[in-house]
Amino acid sequence: DAVAGFPFGADTTATKVADTKEMIAAGADEIDMVADLAAIIDGDRKYLANDLAAVLKVCRVFRPAVTLKVIIESAALTDEQIIFVCQTAQEVGADFIKTATGFNPAGGAKAEDVRLMAQSAPGCRIKAAGGIKTAQQAIEMIAAGAVRLGTSASVQIVDQFAEKE
Repeated sequence: DAVAGFPFGADTTATKVADTKEMIAAGADEIDMVADLAAIIDGDRKYLANDLAAVLKVCRVFRPAVTLKVIIESAALTDEQIIFVCQTAQEVGADFIKTATGFNPAGGAKAEDVRLMAQSAPGCRIKAAGGIKTAQQAIEMIAAGAVRLGTSASVQIVDQFAEKE
């Protein structure tokens, strides 16, 4: 995995496209693109869609196609903003929508946000990331609709599952 637009999504579209090309050429098979937070807050669908589509176009040029995950920083958004960005990402054709970078002070994944994301963009897969530290949290994220988890506590989580057996 490689990240474009880290950490706030504020890079220009041209910079995100150039970074994506470079990272894929270096071997990345998945791109995690941080959605432009200002565009989400402003409700600027045209800018956001064009930004996402430009990076997705680069991902689709390669064979096999490179997976695009759109990071939305769900903990920093209202429900309406989550719905807006998820629907926009789905319309563009993103593969995944991801809760967080893990660096935003607002926090990481919350089950209720994952559920809203999955409902808002049923054509996209959901990756929950940020703050998932226990087996119980992992179960909650999957039950809410996440198909992937991003966590720095994977060994601890697996150990907790093993203890339950």
